[in-house]
Amino acid sequence: MNISKSEQRVLHVLAQGGPIRHRRDEDGRLVEALCVTRDGHVLESGGLGLFQRLRRRGFIASRGGQPYRITQADLRAVRAQLDNR
Repeated sequence: MNISKSEQRVLHVLAQGGPIRHRRDEDGRLVEALCVTRDGHVLESGGLGLFQRLRRRGFIASRGGQPYRITQADLRAVRAQLDNR
């Protein structure tokens, strides 16, 4: 899997159980995407551009309007690391 360090960092947070919370404007377009750790901290490197790259490549998905989470196929491919370094 050829991904950048920031994408890898976000995927590790998602593999540990964190969601990506998103907000839409009145027209239904995404205006904000925050990667949140399972402890409730916001990951600084996860922005809207990174979110769109992960979604386009199929690494993350949302079901039923819930926050975006890592897909099952990528969960098996990415190890959940304790320190994300």
